[in-house]
Amino acid sequence: MVRPIRRAGLLSVGAALLAAGSGCSYGGPCAGYGVASGVGVLFDHRGYGDLTGGSYELCARGECAEGTLRRERITDVSLPLPRDVDPDSGPIRFRVTRKGERRPVVDTSVDVRLTHQTDGCGSSAYTRGLAFTQEGGLTAKVPKALSDAWGKQVRARATAESDPSPPS
Repeated sequence: MVRPIRRAGLLSVGAALLAAGSGCSYGGPCAGYGVASGVGVLFDHRGYGDLTGGSYELCARGECAEGTLRRERITDVSLPLPRDVDPDSGPIRFRVTRKGERRPVVDTSVDVRLTHQTDGCGSSAYTRGLAFTQEGGLTAKVPKALSDAWGKQVRARATAESDPSPPS
């Protein structure tokens, strides 16, 4: 009879540690655990021709992210920021340069305030989503048509790639 009681005690301690580690005041799982501060830009390539192999740079709050553009219509560029980032209005700069060129085809910035986000379990962060299109420039208002097209692109990519795991 001692063994079942000891196991039950260990399970209770494990559940309590899991709840404390996740920031929740109850033993249930937390949706959104691990929210992180950052800035993201949905970049629509339309109007710029083939940018494959070109580079992008996204800078905000003294941090920058750089990368290479793939052959796709919309690129999701993200920049992680420190948890203690200043949410006040500040510049976010976005640059795109064609492969083999020095002068950027896109070099723009916008001042925006970061928005507070929480997972409802004690974790919070400051984030901001932006969009860049040739006709609209860099804006904090992501057009619904652009976010819908990006979602469609992601779903198409997910179904087009083969599953590397062997069949069960």
